Amino acid sequence: MSNYVAPTKELQFVMKELADIESIAKFPGFEEATPDMIEAILEEAGKLATHVLDPINLSGDQQGAKLVDGKVQAADGFKEAYQQFAESGWTSVNMPEQYGGQGLPFLIQSAATELWNASNASFALCPLLTAGAVESLIAHGSDELNAIYLEHMVSGNWTGTMNLTEPQAGSDLAAVRTQATPEGDHYKIKGQKIYITWGDHEMSENIVHLVLARLPDAPEGVKGISLFLVPKFMVNADGSLGERNDAYAISLEHKMGIHASPTCVMSFGDNDGAIGYLIGEENNGLACMFTMMNHARLEVGMQGVGISDRAYQHAVSYAKERTQGHAHGHEGRVAIINHPDVRRMLMQMRSLTEAARAISFMSSHAHDVSHNSPDAEERAYYSRRLGLLTPVSKAWCTEVGMEVTSLGVQVHGGMGYMQETGAEQYMRDARIFPIYEGTNGIQANDLVGRKLLRDKGVAVNELIAELTEFTEQASGHENSEIATIATMFTDSLHAFEDATLYLLETGSKDPNIAAAAAFNYMMCMGVMTGGWLMTKSAVAAQAEIDGGNTDAFYTSKVTTARFYAEQMLPRVLAHKTAVLNGEESTMTMAVDAF
Repeated sequence: MSNYVAPTKELQFVMKELADIESIAKFPGFEEATPDMIEAILEEAGKLATHVLDPINLSGDQQGAKLVDGKVQAADGFKEAYQQFAESGWTSVNMPEQYGGQGLPFLIQSAATELWNASNASFALCPLLTAGAVESLIAHGSDELNAIYLEHMVSGNWTGTMNLTEPQAGSDLAAVRTQATPEGDHYKIKGQKIYITWGDHEMSENIVHLVLARLPDAPEGVKGISLFLVPKFMVNADGSLGERNDAYAISLEHKMGIHASPTCVMSFGDNDGAIGYLIGEENNGLACMFTMMNHARLEVGMQGVGISDRAYQHAVSYAKERTQGHAHGHEGRVAIINHPDVRRMLMQMRSLTEAARAISFMSSHAHDVSHNSPDAEERAYYSRRLGLLTPVSKAWCTEVGMEVTSLGVQVHGGMGYMQETGAEQYMRDARIFPIYEGTNGIQANDLVGRKLLRDKGVAVNELIAELTEFTEQASGHENSEIATIATMFTDSLHAFEDATLYLLETGSKDPNIAAAAAFNYMMCMGVMTGGWLMTKSAVAAQAEIDGGNTDAFYTSKVTTARFYAEQMLPRVLAHKTAVLNGEESTMTMAVDAF
């Protein structure tokens, strides 16, 4: 099996040329985000990913997490890895300095997040959930609550979880039944939650659960949900840990993948009642939780990117070593990387991964600008852009993760189906990404229902205008290969415009039209946006080549962008056609006929 190699040069290129980290570094408070610092951060992150996290990925998958005597035991090596992770400051990269964070751009954190997910997706889920909980507390927690919990969470000394789902309430949070009863300065929480990632473990000293629950007199539906902080261990007045709270993992799910990440059934209040503290206002818990959810959706998109890059590296290594058959122009038996169909799969894996990375990084750029720009109009513009890109980042990038990891198994042939090669683990691990934090169908409905129709196309048309201006410049590029790539992208942009106009004209008239077309529209936008960024990367790489840079990295960028334009961008037309064909064939068949 291959060892993971952190793609630090690629990350730096995308951050600079596509996500414009240099402009973000000019915002107040980000002055330390210099190219030298970013390079140093990525190098150190790469070392941790390669030498600490990747070596325990396969063993963690085979061993899994276990529930023993009411306590969750992490797989061997995970606790030590987490301690090193936290002590090295990786939990605090983009966190506010007032809580002990480093105060760096979210874009830098996103680049490091890719490395964690590529090297060990099960491990990466623990700090991912903590970061989302921190964001929710910063936005909605009281000063008193934040003073007690945030510094410990930012340091990684305490971890966080998200408790939404119940046996009868999956994505339909209106059906949540967990109860919260007021009692003095706190509440007693009673109920059960399922699918709680890293809901219990002993890698950190304490676990901070964010739990959705209902007050006794709460209105029905989502308007009656409140959010509560429920610690595993109570915190004494002097800041030390006190008694065990009445919140326990009572079982672990047996899953397809991410075996080393304990997915817990959590029970709150089986005895005296779990003590919890209100976050935000009563009956406004969903808004508070969505701060955490939207953060998690960006991070899950990075999971898709990371697992794709790992599967690609694994497949390339095998394809260079595996000798099989004969190839035109070669004597004797050859490594399978010389066969055209294997090359097709590897280029597909490579180009899709690069496009997904670029989209995720652009989302992180929008996050940084919308939160930190001194200019109010710019903040508003990029807030709309972030809202538009978030469902695409989560859904399209995780669909890419599924496709790329499946191709990784295929490159290995029959050996890919065997556990010994490790290729199948990436595919199993990747399968959850399109499901949790809102299924990709929910993301598509959000994109079409909220970000397109409710917004009346404002954010989408802003994106189209920006891309149209780009195509006018790139299509006239003096390099014929770049101009050809840009022309192909222009065609895909026009197809996306057609799909957008159709939904704007028809989607509000019949909800079924919008809902039935939503997934194909999301995929259409993902492939198209990826094409824009791949074309943009080719322009930047060609500028380096024209300037005399002979590094093969830049010629490879142009070649990969050309492959994407020729082989991936035609999917935009297919998705557009599916959108324009409406919902009739989807909705006509009687339920009993299925």
